Amino acid sequence: MKYVFLILGSVSLACGIVGIFVPLLPTTPFLLLSAALFFRSSPRAYHWLLHHRYLGGYIRSFREERAIPLRAKVMALSLLWITSLHGFFFLLDHWIWKGGMLLVSIGVTFYLLSFKTARKK
Repeated sequence: MKYVFLILGSVSLACGIVGIFVPLLPTTPFLLLSAALFFRSSPRAYHWLLHHRYLGGYIRSFREERAIPLRAKVMALSLLWITSLHGFFFLLDHWIWKGGMLLVSIGVTFYLLSFKTARKK
């Protein structure tokens, strides 16, 4: 079972990394899932993830404070709305798809803003 958790943790980690660049794919939940799976499978991978220079901060701040760093919020919301508006005006032609895109974007915006903003210590 440890190998299954390790593989699933690696897939989740890959999705989290992709989520940094793709607005509608969440980063923090995938990283949290990776941490949980690595905790059950490999102490070495778990330690590596928690102490990673870029990814560890997401997990630690969310685990300890249920907060998202301001830079991550700004980047996520900026990319979300740039991509959504591009799709709305240039890619989607039917009003149902446009409405769905706006509803998802608004929902994700409210979801991200519902978390506290992590403060630097």
